[in-house]
Amino acid sequence: MGAKMEPPPASISEESCADCSVSGKLTPGQDVLCPRCREMFKLLEKAKEVNGAGALSLLETEETRRNNLEAKESSKENAACGAGEDGLKRKQNRPMSRKINVPAAILAPYRLLILFRIIVLGLYHAWRIKNRNEEAMWLWGISVVCEIWFSFSWLLEQLPKFNPVKRVAELGVLKDEFEGPSTQTPNSELPAIDVFITAADPDKESALVTANTVLSVLAADYPFEKLTCYISDDAGSLLTFEAMAEVSSFAAMWVPFCRKHDVEPRGPESYFNLKKDPYWNKIRPDFVKDRRRMKREYDEFKVRINALRDAVRRRSYAYNALEERKVLPEAPPPATWMADGCYWPATWIDPLPGHRYDDHPPVVQVMLNSPSNEPVLTTGNKEDGTSVLSMDLTGVNTRLPLLVYIAREKRPGFEDHKKAGALNALARASAIISNGPFLLNLDYDNYVHDSRAFRQGICYMLDGSERVCFVQFPLRLDGVDPSDRYANNNNVFFDVNMPALDGIQGPFNLGSRCLFRRMAVYGFDPPEPSLQRRQQVNDDGQSDQKILSTYSKRFGNSTSLIDSIPVAEFQSRPLYDRPEETVAAPRGAVTLPSVAEALSVISCSYEDKTQWGECVGWIYGSAKEDVATGYRMHNQGWRSIYCSPIERDAFRSAAALINLADRLNQILRRATGSVEMFFSHRNPLLVSSNMRALQRLAYLNHSANPFTSVFLTAYCSLPALCLLSGKFIVQSISVTFLTYVLVLTVTLCILTLLEVKWSGTQFVDWWRNEQMRVIGGTSAHLGALLQGPLRVFTGIKPSPTAKKSSADDDDEEFAQLYAVRWTWLMVPPITIMALNLIAVAIGVSRTSQSSSPEWSEFLGGLFFSFWVMIHLYPFAKGLVGRRGKTPTVVFVWSGLVAITISLLWAVLKSPSGAQELGGSITFP
Repeated sequence: MGAKMEPPPASISEESCADCSVSGKLTPGQDVLCPRCREMFKLLEKAKEVNGAGALSLLETEETRRNNLEAKESSKENAACGAGEDGLKRKQNRPMSRKINVPAAILAPYRLLILFRIIVLGLYHAWRIKNRNEEAMWLWGISVVCEIWFSFSWLLEQLPKFNPVKRVAELGVLKDEFEGPSTQTPNSELPAIDVFITAADPDKESALVTANTVLSVLAADYPFEKLTCYISDDAGSLLTFEAMAEVSSFAAMWVPFCRKHDVEPRGPESYFNLKKDPYWNKIRPDFVKDRRRMKREYDEFKVRINALRDAVRRRSYAYNALEERKVLPEAPPPATWMADGCYWPATWIDPLPGHRYDDHPPVVQVMLNSPSNEPVLTTGNKEDGTSVLSMDLTGVNTRLPLLVYIAREKRPGFEDHKKAGALNALARASAIISNGPFLLNLDYDNYVHDSRAFRQGICYMLDGSERVCFVQFPLRLDGVDPSDRYANNNNVFFDVNMPALDGIQGPFNLGSRCLFRRMAVYGFDPPEPSLQRRQQVNDDGQSDQKILSTYSKRFGNSTSLIDSIPVAEFQSRPLYDRPEETVAAPRGAVTLPSVAEALSVISCSYEDKTQWGECVGWIYGSAKEDVATGYRMHNQGWRSIYCSPIERDAFRSAAALINLADRLNQILRRATGSVEMFFSHRNPLLVSSNMRALQRLAYLNHSANPFTSVFLTAYCSLPALCLLSGKFIVQSISVTFLTYVLVLTVTLCILTLLEVKWSGTQFVDWWRNEQMRVIGGTSAHLGALLQGPLRVFTGIKPSPTAKKSSADDDDEEFAQLYAVRWTWLMVPPITIMALNLIAVAIGVSRTSQSSSPEWSEFLGGLFFSFWVMIHLYPFAKGLVGRRGKTPTVVFVWSGLVAITISLLWAVLKSPSGAQELGGSITFP
């Protein structure tokens, strides 16, 4: 549990608001908001002292109260809009977001149908347990156990969906509150945001994609003096560093172009690849000329970015050759050189000790310094050097946000904790440099698709509640094939499950596209719901000293980092809860001492003997550090918000094309994190009372979902066993059994249609999700059940591997999607498909040649087998690829396994007296 900065309670008196007659407890000398009218308490005129203690009478007639309310409404209507402090008080109650509940005509039948299906499931299981199949008890037992688990899993998933909500940000209210006439300073009063962009390996992650993400952030519609962009290069590569240098140069042209013509999206690659008319709704006559010039500059920018690798290598070879010519006692090492003729301090092209991916010093470089406090407006005069690309930028503010490159230190013997460690390093360094009260983390390929995305997130953060720990945005992908074969869009999760959780305590943290409150990241508890703002420092300062003495144990020994904590907490408060003279304080330029301090807090040894990664920052020791971090916050009593804009996607991913093997490995990593959560101290069954019951069920479903794979694999093998044995899971396919199956199927379809109705998804999205649930459940989730306990109990961290099979169609649009890569995760589903195909052939042969065929059992098994095969169809299609180039090892291993099982079954089930091997051995 996080620490709270709370002094001992002072003397308290009760007072009542004169406008609405609501009483509350006040500390003497402290301004407090009324919980009803959200204005400062106005004491009753007829109040009198009691016992000389200063306590006030709470008596007020209904007539007085009604008159006061009428006077209040009248004063609000007649007062001028935005007049100093009074304007702030009037506007502080205006909501910055609104909740859109699902219509009762949809939600009421939806809830009733869930309850009805729960009752039917209970009756069905009771009937199944009562009516055994004495001829095949093993088939009956396996099917009953699997079906009971499926019902339990469905119940865990369905109960949190009882109250789905959608939200809409009121951007107009936000602008009026923080940038309207009532603001007291010329600068914007919006809170500062620190944006974290994490890049791990430039050999696997395109530098051009990373550059587009950074450019989209720099061009976002947010006050540039309040926006700071941090790029974390975990590899410490000179390629990423010089790519950011190119971005800094190109941003001086791209950002003013975006502001002048208000283009969307503001990532240049996505903007210039738009399929719609780029000239729609553009009224400036010079737009065509400016766009043409900017497109040419961007093409040249791409060529420079793509040529960086060869340029760095050629430059380094040239400098190393010059060094070798010098007369030195020993030959110099083959270093990597920067453009200014200096050694690159981090990772070299030819790795050496101290300059490797896992062994290099820290690097902090300010690529774009803090903008000036006054607007920089160009005049369009080319002679003054302010005109860019001959564009007329008259009246366009050309200031750019702060851009900082960071590569944290890595040394042998120190665990780097991958992405979680990089984010914690960014949190500490950003606290020293900019200390924004809100943090937004993005992956290297998550570019800003809507320039107003930051404002939308801030609307929910400042909308009257300080208990919101983060605002989660959905993932929308570019470049997905039209059929979305592997359910990469995951629309059911983002448009159904996440809005449902938003109606409880909030969605999960999904790793990126998430706007955090810095105080929640630091591990503090949410502020207590009370009428008074709890003071941070007591009058004598003793409470403050006591709390700060524990900070070094939690956050490390950086004094600057500790001093920044109360500042960040203060800046995250709503505007009306801050003194007027402290609003919109300008930020100064980054100084050398702050850079030196930032270098110290990103050293590899800084976290030793601290609580970073445990109860501070992003959580360590989990394959899904994102979900674990969000779980910690929800367990402390925080709540989260789900922001899924209706008009335009806030963020999109530019690297969406993954093939079948990549998709399975992705599911494996996520499922492994779920299993780790189940076996760790973060098990949802062990949560505190701060987490709501339905939220606990949602986390329980998330952590226990991989265990469904055992039952699902067994259930998908039942059709083959039924066809091979000539038996079925029930004694006979009766009318009662068919009625239960029909009712359960119809209710499930109706529930799906209702979900499609209120979520805005399509039925095909639900069907793709069901197919991938079966494919992942019979492959990746099985692997997670093996890897998860290994990681938790032994510390072994196996990594999945995939052997790429090259394709000839690399120039086609979806060539990467159709490429076939081998992974061991493919063996179980291929074996299930082979068994079912062989069983269908044997069943057809036996039934057609039998003198007394059992058609009901055969048709039941055949339909059951068809159900399995149609769910595995995308998997089979992915194996075949576009031109059928499937690794031979896939069919060899699966064929051997299927043939071995089929022959063994034939031997064990051959009838007595027949010529086949095996005699009369039968199952009990």
